[in-house]
Amino acid sequence: MVDAPPSYRSELIPPMRPRSETRLLLVDDDPDLVALTKKRLEKYGFVVACADNAEAALLASETDNFDAVVTDLSMPGMTGIELTERLSQNRPSMPVIVMTSFGDLDTAIAAIRAGAYDFITKPIELKALLLALERAVQFGYLREEVRVLRHAARNVDRFESLKGESQAMRGMYEIIAKAAETDVTVLITGESGTGKELIARALHDRSSRRSGPFVAVNCSALPENLLESELFGHVKGAFTDAKTARTGLFAQAREGTIFLDEIGDMPLGLQAKILRALEARKIRPIGGSAEVAYNARIVAATNRNLATAVKEKLFREDLFYRLNVVQIAVPPLSERGRDILLLAQHFIEQFSTDMKRDVAGLTTAAAARLLAYHWPGNVRELRNCVEQSVALSSTNQITVDDLPEHIRGYKANHVLVSSADPSDLVPLEVMEQRYIKRVLDAVHGNKAMAARILGLHRKTLYRKLEHHGLIGTDKSE
Repeated sequence: MVDAPPSYRSELIPPMRPRSETRLLLVDDDPDLVALTKKRLEKYGFVVACADNAEAALLASETDNFDAVVTDLSMPGMTGIELTERLSQNRPSMPVIVMTSFGDLDTAIAAIRAGAYDFITKPIELKALLLALERAVQFGYLREEVRVLRHAARNVDRFESLKGESQAMRGMYEIIAKAAETDVTVLITGESGTGKELIARALHDRSSRRSGPFVAVNCSALPENLLESELFGHVKGAFTDAKTARTGLFAQAREGTIFLDEIGDMPLGLQAKILRALEARKIRPIGGSAEVAYNARIVAATNRNLATAVKEKLFREDLFYRLNVVQIAVPPLSERGRDILLLAQHFIEQFSTDMKRDVAGLTTAAAARLLAYHWPGNVRELRNCVEQSVALSSTNQITVDDLPEHIRGYKANHVLVSSADPSDLVPLEVMEQRYIKRVLDAVHGNKAMAARILGLHRKTLYRKLEHHGLIGTDKSE
């Protein structure tokens, strides 16, 4: 009985599809070795075809799509080196693993130079073969994905100025399209850097108000008195520096859209006035004696959890419900899968043109690093990363060495318990730190909720947060 295979997946390689869908071509003129290796791989779920010489293998590769080829080097007729060279030229997305005798390093190096992805030594150790196969197959998928995305970045259907084909983005597009047909107030939520203003602009551009202005204001960028003046305007002489009257942004938006960005940071005192403006559809300029009607659609956005802010008395509950008629949740970049590479390719072409650089795309290894990284700064961080990489690249492709150091050296902050590779395992204290951070991220920093999930007293949680460097010593957080 063969035990279920452990996970040998590298953290730099995205999850592999089921082995039952993975087709391998095994090439060797030793029938006993072929039969044994085929039997062992099939028990692990792979679909295995065989060839006893390189010519037959080359013909099979032309008529069938294999996810990887495992070939011996020493065969009569065409050698494994020649087969590797031909496959590398004709089917570059089909990775080749060569089998070589123990200690024959020069031959193995020659195979790598011929285009082989990896090599393993005979006698074959099953664990080593499984590890090499999973990495090679996923590398092949990724190499093909990079090739396809270079074309897709130019031809993908856009949703206004938004770019992305992931299921999460497609679901969001549907909500935007429906909400744009109405005049309801919309609350856009999502992490910093996810493109919430682009969502607001898409809503505006698809609405009946598209011919009107789109007016945006960052509610966290101004102190309360200046923000009130910015939003509602003021009359001449309303305060010391009010030498002339000023029309507020609500009135400037006229028949268009006003976008209240980072509304979760708005001072409580101003929140009541915003609520009044939304309910009455009127504003009162500072120092004015009469209210003025406005006709603009309201779209707000925040990177905070407003439901939690309401419970903590940091945001008005009535204003939250007034804003949250339709909510559009923008997915973080880490949940958008292949969109990471699609956006990266788009930015590469954009910055290559702007900088007059001849950079066409990513190497497969660089693409794997981008997929492995967790992107806390989301699309904004990816854009910055690509801009830097294009500027520093010395070839026509961005390599791993061109990426920022924190992305090159990133180690996934996940709790790993299933790996059989000792190098993947971490001390218990590190695992505790990662898990606590994972829970805090999931509850958006709500420490009371995190303590309940972790089964800890809140004071105990604070002690652990301090110990792991996840929080300061201020218990008021």
